[in-house]
Parts: sequence; C-alpha cells; structure tokens
Amino acid sequence: MTSEEVLKRYFGYNSFRGLQKEAIQAVLSGRDALVLMPTGGGKSLCYQIPALMKEGLTVVISPLIALMKDQVEMLRDSGINAATLNSSQTFQESRQVMRQLANGELKLLYVAPERLMTPKMLSILSEIKINLFAVDEAHCISIWGHDFRPEYKQLSLLKEKFPTVPRMALTATADEQTREEIVSRLLVNPARFIMSFDRPNIRYRMYEKGKGYLDQVVNFIRGEHLHDSGIVYCATRKRAESVAAHLHACGINALIYHAGLTSEERDANQEAFFEHPCVMVATVAFGMGIDKPDVRFIIHVDMPKSIENYFQETGRAGRDGKAAEAVLYYGLEDLIQQRYFIEQSEADDLYKQVTLQKLDSMLGLAEAASCRRVLLLNYFGEKSEPCGNCDNCENPPKTQDATVDAQKLLSCIYRCSKTNSLGFGASHVINVLRGEVNDRIFEKNHDELPTFGIGRAHTMKYWRKILRQLVSRHYVNVNYQFWNVLTVTERAKPLLKGEEKFFIRVDGLGQLSSRKVVDHEDLDDSEQILFHQLRQWRKEVARQREIASYNVFTDETLIQIAKRKPRQPSQLLGISGIGEKRIAHYGESVCELINAWYQEQKHMPI
Repeated sequence: MTSEEVLKRYFGYNSFRGLQKEAIQAVLSGRDALVLMPTGGGKSLCYQIPALMKEGLTVVISPLIALMKDQVEMLRDSGINAATLNSSQTFQESRQVMRQLANGELKLLYVAPERLMTPKMLSILSEIKINLFAVDEAHCISIWGHDFRPEYKQLSLLKEKFPTVPRMALTATADEQTREEIVSRLLVNPARFIMSFDRPNIRYRMYEKGKGYLDQVVNFIRGEHLHDSGIVYCATRKRAESVAAHLHACGINALIYHAGLTSEERDANQEAFFEHPCVMVATVAFGMGIDKPDVRFIIHVDMPKSIENYFQETGRAGRDGKAAEAVLYYGLEDLIQQRYFIEQSEADDLYKQVTLQKLDSMLGLAEAASCRRVLLLNYFGEKSEPCGNCDNCENPPKTQDATVDAQKLLSCIYRCSKTNSLGFGASHVINVLRGEVNDRIFEKNHDELPTFGIGRAHTMKYWRKILRQLVSRHYVNVNYQFWNVLTVTERAKPLLKGEEKFFIRVDGLGQLSSRKVVDHEDLDDSEQILFHQLRQWRKEVARQREIASYNVFTDETLIQIAKRKPRQPSQLLGISGIGEKRIAHYGESVCELINAWYQEQKHMPI
C-alpha cells in the first residue's frame, strides 16, 4: 500500500497536511529526520504510517504516560497492534507486552527513555528487527529546551547501539539552538521538516493583572464562551483549586486537573472534559497528548515560564482550525513565583541561567507594544507581518519614547564588553548604568566608564524592562553558554545612531502592584537569590517557633537586608522592622546566612 492508502485505511484521512508526506518519505528511504510541527499539526502520523509500511517494530520514545496510553488506545481502536511499557503497569501487564514483543506481534511500542535505556531492554531490542526510533518531545534532550530532562541525554547512545536504524526527532517547540542540539545528539545528516509555527486562527490577548482579574475571566467565559470547552492554566495545585472554586461559585462548569488528585479523579475529569463542553482548570500536568479539537479558549491566570511553554499550551486551542482565543493575565507576582521555583530547583547553575532568561523573554512578550504574533514567530526564527488578530494590533497600547534610555543601555553594554572578551550579564551592566558601588565594579574599573551612573534616575526594574524589549527585538544578544552575558548586535546600529526610535508601552508591568513587589523586583540577580534564601530561613524559623512568617520579618525588611547585606549583627541596626530584641533573636543566624551567600558569590562567573 502507498502512504496515502495507509492514511485512508487506518486513520480515515484523504490527504496529508503540511510536510507530513515528505517526512514519511524521508524515513521510508532510511534517512534520519527532524520534524517540527506546531501542536495539532499531526506529528504522530509521521512515524505511525512508516511503522505500518515497514517490516519490523517502531519504537516511540515519550516522557508522558498519558500521551502513550492515549495513542496506544487510538491505534488499537484502529486495528493496529501497539503497546506501551510504563511505570503505571502491573507486573503482569508488563510481562504480557514483553511476550508480544518477543513474538513479533507489535508494530509500535511506546516506552519512556529511562525504561528504553536499561541494559535488559536494549538487549531485548537488539534481537528484534527495529525499523524506526521516533523520539517524541525531542526538545527534552536539550538544555536550551523549555522542558529539559536529563534522562533524555542517554538517547544519544541509539546512534551507537543501532547505527543502521533511522531516527526521527519530533517536537512542537524548539528555537534554533535547541534544534541544533537535538540534531547533534540524536541524528545524522537528517532531513529537516519545519512547518510554520503560525496558528492564524488563534487570537492572542495579554493583560496585566488587576485586583478583579478573576472576575474578568468569569465575564470572558460567560460573555463569549459559556457553552464552549476551554482550559484555564494555573501555576500551582493550590491556585487551580481556588480558581476552580471561584468559577464554580459563579455558575461555570469547572473541573480540576493536577498531579495532587488520584488517578481515578484525573481520569474521570479528563473523560468529562471530552464528553461535554466545560472548563478544565489545571496545572501544566494537563494537556500533553490531549487531542480535543474543539477547545475554544486557553486562559493563563499565571504567566508560563517560557515562550515555548506558552506556545505549546495555547496551541491546544482551535485544533479544528476554527477561531480560538488565547488570553494571558500576568503580573510581577508571577515573575517572582517562577523565579523562586527556578532558584529552588535542583538543576545545575547553567540550566537555571537558561531558564531565567527564557522567563525574561516570556515577560518581554507580555510587555510588548507591537504585534504579539510577529514577536512570537520571530522567537522561533520565523518572520511575519502584523496579524491584525491580537490585542496590540486591534487596540494599539499607549507608548512612550524610550530611545535615549535604550541608547544609554546599549552604550553601557558595549563599553562594558570592551573590557572583557566575553562580556557581562544584565545585573552588572545595569549596576554600572545606575552608578552602584560594589566590589565587582571597582575590580573591573567600570566606575571609570563614561556610562557609569548615567541611568541612576531609573530603577533596576525599569532598566530590566528596557533590556527585555531590546533582546526581544534583537538589538541585544544573550549568550546562554557564558552566564547570559550581553552583546550589542548589528541590528542596534541605526538605533544607536538616532536613525530609529524605540518605544515602550506606558501601561507597563508594576503600575497596579504594591510598593513591596516593586522594591523586590528592584533587586539584582544575586540579591534576588539572597532574598529567597532569607525567605526560606524565615519560613523555617517561623515553623520552629510556631508563629506566622511575617511575625519574624516582613518581606519589606528582608528586601532591605538583601540590599544592605550586613556581615555582623550590629549592621542590622537602622533597618526598618528590626529592633534590639530581634537582633538578639535573629542577628547571628541572619549574618551567618549572608556570609555563606558572600562565599557563593566568590565562585560565580562575571
């Protein structure tokens, strides 16, 4: 049978979409392939059809049990022998799959990477005719990807263990750097199939959080989508519970999905979501592999940690090609929360730096005054024209001319980089610009630069906002491999010469936020780390003393401590909220933490 006949017979489609047929032909001819298709683009057919046309077994590597189970059920329902090996199975179920495998009864086997790379599994597969390895969610292999998973690194051994078996790497979200690492680790001279990332049927809207933004969510659903299916994404389980309760109290049929529920509860809610129109309030645990075509809206009540995550999650709307909405509510609290999650993770320092930069890029998209779609596609290396179908195109925001400030920041980046072949990171450059006095600035003689202090009229938060826009518009490059150091690009020359104007939106981040949050955001990167360490210390002290955290020190006091960085208890005097009794209670402990933080700083790169 031809690929078109297989498509029609097993899947019921009359024709291929996009680059599906070309990708299928590549692996049928024995070539490796890199396949980038947006969510809903039909990636799975690119390996499922070759699996049915070639003799032997196709092994599909996936990190998601739910996705594996869904695809296996669909394939079996279509008369295709498929199975999965995963940690949710009983011993007897796994044994049955191994028996089918040994007897050559399977056409597709779905398996997690850590299971695949065990010596026992590799030994079994070496005795079987394998026609294709398909690595789904391939961005997980890259430290530059938004969902890096260390176990995926082992998959590079497939090139050595099975050199004659073609490999296909598939993902919906990967920037250029991520793509190159996927290729280097998994593939050999691959054919590349990169579809447009554009989803023109989705309208993007982004709003800064105000006090009543949940009521805006309610009004949006009631007014435009009361009888539609949609997903509301939240950053935490607790948040998902509270938002679902609020929607339910307002008469909206809202279900909940997060990892804290039992598997029976999750399965029941997921089934209900497929059966009738309703709203699923969920963490990111929900959605991967969920092929529901008529999701009419995606709402984020908390900002995602990267543009890749945002693109993947919003891509679950409108998979039927009909009009759909993607609405984001963002605020400083989101940024603080995501930074905290990143800094408290067990990942290495390089991965934390990459993830923090991706978070900044996401905030840059939210703060932007220009077309959302242009910036979104540009992030993935695709050029486009203003779409007319996003909030900024439909209702252009008020902007202010920030050309002079942008020139100041560009000039400071350039002058700092001239003193070091690698350059310097954002905090150092902005500290120079603001005329901050610290050991590192003196050590590098950056207090003698002509840009030293020329930006002291503005806060760290303001300069970070300018920098985010310079990065998102490609005036400034961030070198992920060397601690996010900054360099000025060729694109910036007309702006530096005054041949271009640089505008930012007036209703920027922070205008509806409390002073406490604004002050926190004005800490530099290293001070942010110290601030979070102080909060952890406060939490532990409060637990031991069985009192509320704010009765130890308020956030305002911790911010002042992070700015002053006292090395001995007497230096705590004069900080708001700290009297002699509190110095006696907490002074030694606080200064011990700060001195340890100083030691960490000595081992940090520039």
